[in-house]
Formats: sequence, structure tokens, C-alpha cells
Amino acid sequence: MRAHEAGALHGDLGQRGPAWLRTPHDVNALVPQLWPRTVTRSEAGHLEIGGVSVAALAQEHGTPAYLLDEDDLRSRCRDFAGAFAGADVYYAGKSFLCKAVVRVIDEEGLFLDVCSGGELAVALAAGFPAERIGFHGNNKSVSELTRAVEAGVGRIIVDSIQEIDRLSALAAEAGTRPKVLVRVTVGVEAHTHEFIATAHEDQKFGFSLAGGAAFQAAVKILDEDVLELRGLHSHIGSQIFDTSGFEVAARRVLELQAQIRDARGVELPDLDLGGGFGIAYTTQDDPSSAGDLAKRINKIVESECEAASLRKPRLSIEPGRAIVGPSVFTLYEVGTVKDLDGLRTYVSVDGGMSDNIRTALYDASYSATVAGRASAAEPILARVVGKHCESGDIVVKDEFLPADVQPGDLLAVPGTGAYCRSMASNYNHVPRPPVVAVRDGASRVIVRRETEDDLLALDVG
Repeated sequence: MRAHEAGALHGDLGQRGPAWLRTPHDVNALVPQLWPRTVTRSEAGHLEIGGVSVAALAQEHGTPAYLLDEDDLRSRCRDFAGAFAGADVYYAGKSFLCKAVVRVIDEEGLFLDVCSGGELAVALAAGFPAERIGFHGNNKSVSELTRAVEAGVGRIIVDSIQEIDRLSALAAEAGTRPKVLVRVTVGVEAHTHEFIATAHEDQKFGFSLAGGAAFQAAVKILDEDVLELRGLHSHIGSQIFDTSGFEVAARRVLELQAQIRDARGVELPDLDLGGGFGIAYTTQDDPSSAGDLAKRINKIVESECEAASLRKPRLSIEPGRAIVGPSVFTLYEVGTVKDLDGLRTYVSVDGGMSDNIRTALYDASYSATVAGRASAAEPILARVVGKHCESGDIVVKDEFLPADVQPGDLLAVPGTGAYCRSMASNYNHVPRPPVVAVRDGASRVIVRRETEDDLLALDVG
């Protein structure tokens, strides 16, 4: 966790606040790295996305709403596909998935990673080629594995001995030989929040490298010869800015690859180093470009293969947040403003933790701006909060907003494409917002707003 993501600010910012919050910034300025690439601010101060004013979008679709810049999404897909030419880029569907996004991923030539039967159902319903799907998960059910086998999913990342046995039985019954990768827990401590670090030993994912379980799993699959072992998989966490963790992970996984070769005479053809590449949520975040990531990761793999006397396997990666995260911002309407003298100003919006749980769950930091007008007012330190019955219902912990922020203002929070709609809830029986795609001066709803009728439809009592 970076310094600015530490606890809440109190009292005199000049003494206690992080450096990036001590100097008020221009509340009308847009920092490009925080916003989708087509977002601009008009002379009147309105944000525009894809050539459409947010005021017009709010009038047509209401608030809160997730606004997706389709050209931005496509360009980020192309960035990764181009940078990692010769590798397989799997879009991590858990970050955000709907049929429209699946079709974009397909049209841009990416692969797709799913981690539940529901995500697989969305992919298949959208017509995504099953052979380009990877299936993750630490506890896949028999029904999920059955569907994956029947659909002809391109690869299944196995996560336990029990899963290997279940999948082997299903494969034998179906008379097929699914391709699998063994997920390896490599013991890397990624520099991220503990809840999204996934490669240290004490957690639920994968087979331990240090304890020998990963080697034993690979040997079991090879010896039983029911499943086709294609390679090894590693994922060290999410929202990662430092590639040194990937270097350690690659070295350890390739050492295991060499151990398997020496023990069984097999050089596995595939290697997946996962995703987790960070994006900018505030001005303090400095993410790497797809090109820089590709250069560093390919160099790491090539040098480690040379050291282990291995042929370079076909590489795959799994960006999700890095593709869809910056392509979306959430548009809210301000409902109340409370100035607590000597503390801070609370700006309440018409959404909150039901549409973005990350601040409460991960202590995540976000930015915000008044989106419907320009302001000449002095900046004040504000906290953007939601409408839910929780004091922890915080959207943006600390942000400078104009002192004249008022009820009815539109407020935009960038970087909400990943893990916001996909983790959204109906807490307090609040219907979830729509996802609206904008492109070339037109908007379309790709996930409609929930209604109270939707909530009541599930209540059969």
C-alpha cells in the first residue's frame, strides 16, 4: 500500500496530511492518466465522453451510472495485443464482464479468462469462442467443470488435487482430454493490499512451490495421462506497479519447469504469469504502459529460460483492471453538503458502497471532480460519501473540490471500470446502476439499471 492510501486524515493537513494533499490543486483540471482517452472538459466546464456531455447523459440515463468509453476500451485492448505480440493476452473477466464487453474482447482478438460458471455463461451467451477461454477458480464445482468440458474451454487452471481428480473423472466419462495449467503459489510478497495479494504461502490459491505440492500435482497429471498438462500458472496479486515480483515469480516457476523436465523428460509449452498490473486512481499512481510491461516481462522470461536451459514457452498474461479500469468513470449527483468546521466537508452522492465497495474493502483511494460546470471558487478538502446506512460508506476519502459544491452538482469519479460493477450489491435494497457505453457522439445501455421490480422479483415470500 502506498503512503497516500493510509488511514483517514484528521486535523491540520499541513502537519498530518500526505504531501500530495497539502497543496490544493486546480479543481477544474483533468489529469489525463486518470480518465478515459476521449474525456475532455468543455468551455462551460462540462465533462464530455465520446463527444457527449455528461449533463446530457445524466438527463437520458440518470445517476448514478457507470460511463464506459468504448474507444478507450478498444485502444487498451490493442495496446496489450500489440505489445505482447507472440503471447496470448487473456482479459480477466472478473474485473468487469457483460455481453457487450465480451464482444469487444472477441473483436479485438484477445482471449478471455473466467472464474465462475456465471462468467462462463456470459461468455458463451455472447458467442465467445470456447477454445479461447481460460477457466480459473479455487473451488470449481462439478457442474462448472462439466460445463467447461462440454463447451470445449481452451484451458482449465487446476487449483487442487481434488479438482484434478474431479476433472479427470469427467474427462474420462466424456472421452475428451482437457488442456490444463497448474496454478503455482510461488511465495512472492506482492506490494499491494493483503486481500489482493495471491502468491504468498498462507492463502487459498494454488499449489505450494516451497512445499513440493506443485511438482507433485504436475507429476500426477503427467503420470495419469488423462488431462493434457500444458504448463504452469502464477498470479502474484493485483494493482501492482513494481515488476520485480514478476521477475521472482518467473524465476521460481521456470525452475519448477526445469525440475519437471529433468524428472519426466517433458518441457511444458506454456507459461502464464497472470495479471494484476496497476492503474492510476490518483495523481500519485504511475502505471507502466503495456509496451514497458511487455519489454520487462519478456526480458525476464528470456533470461530465466536461458539460465535454466529451457526453450522459451508461449507466454500468456491476464490484464483486466489495466484494460477496463481506466475506460470507465462513475457519474453521481450530489445530494447534501455538510461542512464540519475544523474537520472536513462531507459531500454525499446518490450512490456509494453498493456501486463501489473498494474504498471500504481495500482502503482504496480515488479522485473526483465536479463534472457539470466549471468553478472559480477556492478548493476545499472534501470527503465524498454515499447514501448507505454505514459510516464506512466512503467513495473518495479525500479530494479537493470547489468550495461552492452544492446539491444538484454532477460529480465524476474516474477509474471505476474494474471491480466496481462486478462487486456491486443491493445493500439497503438499492438497485445497481446501469453501464452506459459511449462512442462517436452516441450512447447505449449495455447493462440496464436495476429497478425495485427486479429486487422484488427475487423475493418469493
